[in-house]
Amino acid sequence: MDINKIALIDIQPSQFYVSEEKILNIKKWFDPNNLSNFTPIPIKELDGRIIFTDGHTRAWVAFLYGISYVPLVWDEDEMDWEAYQICVDACIKRCVYSVADFQGRILSGHDYKIKWNGWCDKMHAELEAQRKAVT
Repeated sequence: MDINKIALIDIQPSQFYVSEEKILNIKKWFDPNNLSNFTPIPIKELDGRIIFTDGHTRAWVAFLYGISYVPLVWDEDEMDWEAYQICVDACIKRCVYSVADFQGRILSGHDYKIKWNGWCDKMHAELEAQRKAVT
C-alpha cells in the first residue's frame, strides 16, 4: 500500500478528543504551503483499518487548512495493540471515523487532560486488571 496516496479523511483516529492548547501550539509553526517541517504522522493497519497511532492534532490542523495529504510513516514501534483496538472501538462508538469528526470534540488543555487522559488511564488500568486476572 502506498502511504502517499492515503488521504487524511480515510484514516481512522484512535482518540476521540483533541486539545485546543495543542492546536494553538501547532498553528505557531504550521505552514500549509510548506510541509517540509511537518513530522510524518505514524499510522498502522489494525483490524483492517488504517489508524493514526499519534499525530491526531497535526492531522486536525492540516485538515482545517484544507490539506488532504500529509507526510505519513508506518509505525514500527512495539505498542499495546489491544489498547489501541479499545481506543479505535471507542472512537467508532462515538462516531469518530476521521479527522473531520473532531469538530465539536476540541477541549481546553485542562479538560483534555481530564477527559482524554483520564479515559486512557482508566482504560489502561482496566486492561491491566483483566490481564492479571487471566494469568
